[in-house]
Amino acid sequence: MYDYDLLVIGSGPGGQKAAIAGAKLGRRTAVVEKRHMLGGVSINTGTIPSKTLREAILYLTGINQREMYGASYRLKNTITVGDLSARTQHVIGREIDVIRSQLSRNRVETLVGVARFVDDHTIGVSEPDGGVRTVTAEHIVIAVGTRPARPESVAFDGRNIVDSDQILALEELPSSMVVVGAGVIGIEYASMFAALGTKVTVVERRERMLDFCDVEIVEALKYQLRDLAVTFRFRESVSRVERHDGGTLTVLASGKRIPADTVMYSAGRQGLTDDLDLANAGLTADARGRIEVNDDYQTTVPHIYAVGDVIGFPALAATSMEQGRRAAYHAFGEPVRGSLGALQPIGIYTIPEVSYVGRTEDELTEANVPFEVGISRYRELARGAILGDSYGMLKLLVHAENGTLLGVHVFGTGATELIHIGQTVMGCGATVDYLVDAVFNYPTLAESYKVAALDAVNKMRAVKRFLG
Repeated sequence: MYDYDLLVIGSGPGGQKAAIAGAKLGRRTAVVEKRHMLGGVSINTGTIPSKTLREAILYLTGINQREMYGASYRLKNTITVGDLSARTQHVIGREIDVIRSQLSRNRVETLVGVARFVDDHTIGVSEPDGGVRTVTAEHIVIAVGTRPARPESVAFDGRNIVDSDQILALEELPSSMVVVGAGVIGIEYASMFAALGTKVTVVERRERMLDFCDVEIVEALKYQLRDLAVTFRFRESVSRVERHDGGTLTVLASGKRIPADTVMYSAGRQGLTDDLDLANAGLTADARGRIEVNDDYQTTVPHIYAVGDVIGFPALAATSMEQGRRAAYHAFGEPVRGSLGALQPIGIYTIPEVSYVGRTEDELTEANVPFEVGISRYRELARGAILGDSYGMLKLLVHAENGTLLGVHVFGTGATELIHIGQTVMGCGATVDYLVDAVFNYPTLAESYKVAALDAVNKMRAVKRFLG
């Protein structure tokens, strides 16, 4: 007889949803989490703090209103770390209370401490008082998340040279910053600090940033970031970072030197599996600390599952939540519909936002899929004029023969919200004709779907006329 039917290690998005799903199925469930880390990395140092910081920056800088009130418009002339952290800490505290309430309401026991495998059914929990509590479980879900990867050659000090967790604890806003890495996290923070007036330089070894996104959308984002005085150094790598008079000097392999108050490294993420003693359970992790799973999120030990960032791409909070639910359902024989496939929305909280679902133009071209493009620009919409967003756009990729939606790409205000309309249409198997015939509230940004759909259909009709 096991102590629990389901034991979840980690209370982030994936772990929390796995635990609640198990409890909803009537199983004895517990979560192991370190003190002061309820909600995991997502709540305490990742998703929630960074997105709250972004909203505070948008509000205090008034950046979204500058097209209407002038380039010099600001709600607050001098913005301090205190201004930004006050809102962040409030939201973090509220979200922790919500999670604690949800776990308690569903009778999920919380074990405070650090978990380590004793064997494949037994977990030792190192408690804050120094004791070790041993518990057993029929099924175990690993949802420990990740931490920022840190190159060994870099001397992080939390002040001038920081990672993406430490940047939230800066004591003052830097006047200049080097961001090493043009992935999602790096570009999000680059845009935020640029909006605050920090002179930002982004260094990236690859030829372009966000290379998994639509090229046209990325170019639009790059244009806006350059307008915020962001400098890009592509195909460049950092040789070393030197400290000088309270600041830094980043030396590139090409010989370029970039002085800045702060350097932020965004060099990927590392799975938090080092302290789990995975070998005791017959498990291993790769060099990045990630655990391999099958389509049902089972590890090589069938009754042990892993979900969330610790299993790698896409490493999104929303996806992790659904992975956790599906893992718990599979453990107890509860059916789930379909699989997490191509219709997972990707949201990038830059300033402005980027979001997409489905395939890109490059992917469709390489697969020899005939498609047409329909575009709506916010400047053509009454709502876009009201918001003062003249740069936003929505792009539909439509199958040229049967009219199905193959991809939706949005850039601008509300992109991460708007994308779900396209996701729903694609998930229901509807064609572009649905969007052409639908009536959208006016004035809204959602109307961009009808405009883009008409654009695509008119292009397809022109081809048909030409062919007779």
